[in-house]
Order: sequence, then structure tokens, then C-alpha cells
Amino acid sequence: MESIAWMAWTLPTAIFFVALAGTLAVMTYLAAAYPEAERVGVLRIPTTRGDRLFVSLIAAAVIHLLWIAFMGTDALATVPIGEEGFEISSLWLASGISLVTAALIFRTV
Repeated sequence: MESIAWMAWTLPTAIFFVALAGTLAVMTYLAAAYPEAERVGVLRIPTTRGDRLFVSLIAAAVIHLLWIAFMGTDALATVPIGEEGFEISSLWLASGISLVTAALIFRTV
């Protein structure tokens, strides 16, 4: 386990990678069960589910970087779990905004 200690594995990091793996698994299932058809949305270019997922992931990265630049990563609250407690970062708000943005991208693009 010491060989990956430099990676700073935390609960939010684990949640991110589990969510990403789950998203890829669902997209793979959807591609096999329901073949993709390109559609034209507000961008006026044909896009597939994979294209919309890619745009959503890029938008989420930009939202998080802008959030960190302008709002920081201060704790919103501390939940009394364990000896020191568990801090809830303001980045969870950026994650919520990213999820709403992804839903809008999948519906309109």
C-alpha cells in the first residue's frame, strides 16, 4: 500500500473514481442494449451519447477549476464522525452544479 501513498486517496477521490467507473459501465451497457443514433441539438452538430458524456466531463472539470479559483475549498460543515470529524467541502456544491450541467447537456446538446 505504500507504493500508492503519494496519490492521496481520500473518500472524495474514491467516490469520483467509483462514479466514473459506474458511468462508463452504464454507457457501455446502453451502447450494447440500445445502439446509438446521432442527433442534432442546440450546437447544431450531430452528437452521440459518448460525445455528450465527453462534453459533460470537460464542463465538470472547468466548473470545478473555476470553483476552486474563485470560491476555494473551505469546509461548509464538520460532521462528528470519528475522533477529528469529517469535513464537508464546498466542492460538493460544484459537483452538484456539474451534475445539473451534465443533465442539461444530455437533454439539449
